[in-house]
This record gives sequence, structure tokens and C-alpha cells, in this order.
Amino acid sequence: MAEKKTQPIIIDDVKYNFEDMTDEQKVLVNHVADLDRKVASTQFNLDQLNVGKQAFVKLLKESLHKKDE
Repeated sequence: MAEKKTQPIIIDDVKYNFEDMTDEQKVLVNHVADLDRKVASTQFNLDQLNVGKQAFVKLLKESLHKKDE
């Protein structure tokens, strides 16, 4: 059978092989990976929220300027 190639895990410029890690280390790597995904997802949502807020502020300003005219 063909050997599975895995992406090395690089921490502080040192390469580690996931399969060579202890069970505890594997769990910690999985936590870090999951948190990376959550941070990226949260940043994506925050970007959407900020753009939405900017759009509503723009609409409010336009509405206020119409009232002033």
C-alpha cells in the first residue's frame, strides 16, 4: 500500500510530523486548527457586519441631509 503523506506542522520554524506526536499533542494541534477556523469565520462575519454598519450609517446620513434641505 502507498504511504500517506501528511503536511508537516511547523511551529517556531521547526517541522513536526503529526503521526509522531503524543495523543495529547494531537489533541492540542486539533484545538489550534479548530480555533484558526473559528477565528477566520469570525473575521469573515465581522467584515460583513462592518460593511453592513457602514451602509446603514451612509443611509442615515443621506436621510438626515435630505431633512436639512
